[in-house]
Amino acid sequence: MRRRSTGSAAEEEGDDSAAPPLPSPSHADLISPSEEAGGSSKVDHSNSARDSRNPRSTARQFITQNVHELDRRKSIDHRPSAAKNRRPSNTDWKPAELRNGQLGQDRSAGTALLSASPGGPIAAGRMSDARQNARRSKLRSPWSCSLVTLTTTAFGLLALASIIHSFSSRQLDTKGCRMSYMRPSFAKLAGFDTEHTRFASKYSVYLYREGMVDEDTKVKGVPVLFIPGNAGSYKQVRPIAAEGANYFHDVLRHDSAAIDAGARNLDFFTVDFNEDITAFHGRTLLDQAEYLNEAIAYILSLYHDPRRSERDANLPDPTSVIILGHSMGGIVARAMLVMPNYQANSINTIITMSAPHARPPVSFDAEIVRTYKQINDHWRQAYSQKWANNNPLWHVTLISIAGGGLDTVVPSDYASLESLVPDTHGFTVFTTSVPNVWTSMDHQAILWCDQFRKVVIRSLYDAIDVNRPAQTKPRAERMRIFKKWYLTGMENVAEKTLAQKEPTTLLTLEDNSNSIITKETRLTLRKFGQSHRPRAHLLPIPPQGTPGGKRFTLLTDQNLDNPGESGKLEVLFCSVFPLHPGQSATLFSMNMDLSGDSSGSTRLACKNAASDVIALPASTRATKKPFYLDEEQEVLPFSYLQYDLEDISDHQFVAVVDKAVDPTPGWVVAEFSDNVNSHRIRSLGLRRLLAFGMKMKLPPNRPMVAEVKIPALHSSLMAYTLEMGNQVCGDDAELFTPLVRQYISDPYESKYFVNVKRANINLHGVSPFMPPPLKQKTGQEGLSLQFWTDPTCNSSIKISLKVDIPGSMGKLYMRYRTVFAAFPLLVVALVLRKQFRVYDGTGIFMSFMESLDMCLRQSLPLVLAALTCLSVSFAQTNSAASSGFWGWRGNATETQIDFTKNDLLTGSQDPFFWFMVPLIGLVCVGVVVMVNYATLAITNIFSILYGWISVKPAWLRNEDKRRATSPAFAPSTPRRRILTTTILLFLVSTVIPYQFAYLVACLVQIATCSRALRFAREARSNANYNFYNYAHSVFILMLWILPINLPILVVWVHNLAVHWLTPFSSHHNVLSIMPFIVLVETLTSGKMVPRVTSRLRHVTSFLFFFIAVYSAVYGVSYAYMLHYIVNLIAAWLVAVHLSTSSWSLAGLSTILEPDSGENSRKLGKTP
Repeated sequence: MRRRSTGSAAEEEGDDSAAPPLPSPSHADLISPSEEAGGSSKVDHSNSARDSRNPRSTARQFITQNVHELDRRKSIDHRPSAAKNRRPSNTDWKPAELRNGQLGQDRSAGTALLSASPGGPIAAGRMSDARQNARRSKLRSPWSCSLVTLTTTAFGLLALASIIHSFSSRQLDTKGCRMSYMRPSFAKLAGFDTEHTRFASKYSVYLYREGMVDEDTKVKGVPVLFIPGNAGSYKQVRPIAAEGANYFHDVLRHDSAAIDAGARNLDFFTVDFNEDITAFHGRTLLDQAEYLNEAIAYILSLYHDPRRSERDANLPDPTSVIILGHSMGGIVARAMLVMPNYQANSINTIITMSAPHARPPVSFDAEIVRTYKQINDHWRQAYSQKWANNNPLWHVTLISIAGGGLDTVVPSDYASLESLVPDTHGFTVFTTSVPNVWTSMDHQAILWCDQFRKVVIRSLYDAIDVNRPAQTKPRAERMRIFKKWYLTGMENVAEKTLAQKEPTTLLTLEDNSNSIITKETRLTLRKFGQSHRPRAHLLPIPPQGTPGGKRFTLLTDQNLDNPGESGKLEVLFCSVFPLHPGQSATLFSMNMDLSGDSSGSTRLACKNAASDVIALPASTRATKKPFYLDEEQEVLPFSYLQYDLEDISDHQFVAVVDKAVDPTPGWVVAEFSDNVNSHRIRSLGLRRLLAFGMKMKLPPNRPMVAEVKIPALHSSLMAYTLEMGNQVCGDDAELFTPLVRQYISDPYESKYFVNVKRANINLHGVSPFMPPPLKQKTGQEGLSLQFWTDPTCNSSIKISLKVDIPGSMGKLYMRYRTVFAAFPLLVVALVLRKQFRVYDGTGIFMSFMESLDMCLRQSLPLVLAALTCLSVSFAQTNSAASSGFWGWRGNATETQIDFTKNDLLTGSQDPFFWFMVPLIGLVCVGVVVMVNYATLAITNIFSILYGWISVKPAWLRNEDKRRATSPAFAPSTPRRRILTTTILLFLVSTVIPYQFAYLVACLVQIATCSRALRFAREARSNANYNFYNYAHSVFILMLWILPINLPILVVWVHNLAVHWLTPFSSHHNVLSIMPFIVLVETLTSGKMVPRVTSRLRHVTSFLFFFIAVYSAVYGVSYAYMLHYIVNLIAAWLVAVHLSTSSWSLAGLSTILEPDSGENSRKLGKTP
């Protein structure tokens, strides 16, 4: 059993007083009476609020109480130093300068010690109240937590738990992807070696071939290059490439019209980046872009080589490559056009999936932020040019496809191109909008989702044309093709093809036919083929200029026939055509004669409307989702037509032709409706909707399609609940159940809800930190709700919309999860600021939790209130600038847009979200407290381990015990510390990034904290607890900077793992890490930071306040700067430490001598 060393009662009972220093060397363990008296107690929470807020007055009270004790101990300690030096003690950890024999320094200068203060016998006048000692111990304990701190932490953690629970369980999109299958094989392009690129030993390119379909490795079609994303694999191209090979092999190669139009097989190339991490490192992103430009040059050269190509010799050689980019691969694709080695016009079509175009996912690396700015500025400047000749990107089309709510890796808001590309050259669309897809997708599923990959491949085959050197159709035609495949067809930019068509069908009807529907009458067919012969139903088209504005809508559960097809239903737009006999065969490709045996007939020249059909998910009593899964029966979509009156004003009739000859199931509803009755705008505000909700009723005589627009609902931070009443149809069976489409215009996001009774409404509209759009919005934008209801049901339908507050909390997670890299520093910096202010005034370095309690009562609420006012002022300034400044400048304002105006604070442009700053502050307080306690737990574990290691048998002599102590946590000599620091800094400047040195510094600091805690427990004095609290707080500060540095370190380690030993071209600035290393090495010697009583103490306060404000205002968008600012604070603390040291060349030479430390320790011994 370990024998406890005999010491003073003050040491054994936890007294905080200590004896004053004497000029004897043996008194190196003592501290000055001014420091010890000032630090004899911590602020007592049980005192009045005034005393709690004034540590100086509290300290003076304790000084008064302990004066007699100090006087008594002065008289006791006046005895020979040798006798006191022979007294056993728990520890003999002395400062380095005393061990080196520098005994003449002024102890009142503030050099801290870690020591057990020797004391004398127990005095009769010593305070013996156990409760008083327990209260002092509680106040000094770093685990203590006041009621205010506990309550704030509980509310903060409750808010965080509510956000996470809402994110994982409320307002969730349904997974609807069907599985895809393939037979992959890859052929490596071995010829693309170091002669072509300097990255040949790190990266490689493969050609994909589908097994049993196309196993020849010669190129023969149109080149397509797939770029994987962050840590992505080249094998991720398999689902899309397999679909491309199978679709051409099974369908297109047998279609002579498609072959004549320029369709050929797609040659998919894919890049193996060795799963490089591009999201965290800008240099890696640029390296990939440089490599890919060289890869494109090599790929295009393959088509010139007859040994590698099987293309038709009559076709022009390809000059460009189609790009498919996933995640960060989409950003690399855009970066390729900025690089110096980019070959002009070698890229003209880019399709990206889940790519964060608008802003970097994280801002931990300065180079990734600069790279993003360089890329985005280049694209914006190119598209701001007035003339096409000055725009290097004039022929480039960029389509950004976002996965939606299921993508929890990259916020889908970041996929927006509003701030980068005009709608003439690109757009952003969500997979929930894509026809026949209609489902959200996670970050990886967007690559293998079966129904989505089919749309991507068909759009590419429509866009290519091997008869042109660019291998693609002209830009305007490509844009029409992509809008047709990816948009719903109901957007304002959707183009109708009816006006560009020529009449192809001659429809002949008998005279005096009763098939003409009277005006204002709806056409409803509940079954096809009841006449046992084809029959045409004609709806007269109202004349243009009709009051209220007319719109034609048609909905059916059948597919609409193209010309020449023999289905059940065909829709034609016709004009009376007085045709002479014998001309029908030459003018029209189709002749539909429905006149029967009638002698008189009416001839109509008609255009087929099948090319403008809009697919809608089927909504019946049996359907629950807009899509069907693998194990479910296929559900055919509804066919919908929608034309404004000006689109069809050149025609007189709409002919709905029932071509069935036998009664078959099916239905169709067609009508002309007034826009006044079918379109409504509800101008209620978000606050009113939050308080009362929105209620409306669809009347019994409603049109088939009704639309409600709510301009105030545009934020992606809010979620809503839509409820619809039952659709009662009476005697007639309902044709279909209510179908709802929610949509916004920028970006193009639509969601469908079938068989609706209750629906969760959430959107990706105006989002935090997003740059403003290139084109200022002029009209009323916001959420729109489109309702398809059975108009034959003569009953009203009630609709209500409410704000889902619990569901809205989950929307904060994806938009604000990066605040935890910056905002907690606001709390930590204010806590350290309070600690240093109290320490400089009283000599007490409070514990982290005690300082946090004082901040929660004083500075933190004031700072959060000021930041809240600042956030509201930013939002009001932005709204005023948008309404006043943009109105009269026209197109010239495009160059004046500040794309960084939403980078500040919480990034919100809406004053409604003023509560975000205090909410984030509350959550961060809870997180900081939990991280602090976790750090305390780890430190205590290490401290206990250190105690076990240092325990020695009781029979060892006390002189041998110190010699036998394990050096696991023993402080090293100054010579060794200087040597270690020099070597580490040299490695930083040459080989390793400074982030690695920072991780080493954090590990050393936690060892220092563990050692300090052990000494503070064994030798209970204010000096030891002061040093422990100081070391612990510095470690907490460093810990919150560690996440900013870890991603770069991961990139470096990954490069070593793939044997890429080329040093980083960045992150070797020695000054970025030197202050941290010197500070940590200084703390390993046990030196307490000196008190600063002059005006320079305000510098410390200002620096901590500056980092607190910066972390809140700029921390999310420029997180990498936090390392440099904290580095500046570390440099200041090093300067404060050095302010009490007397450096000289002689002293330095003494330190560097090999045996100087040992000799000085021998000189310090007293026999």
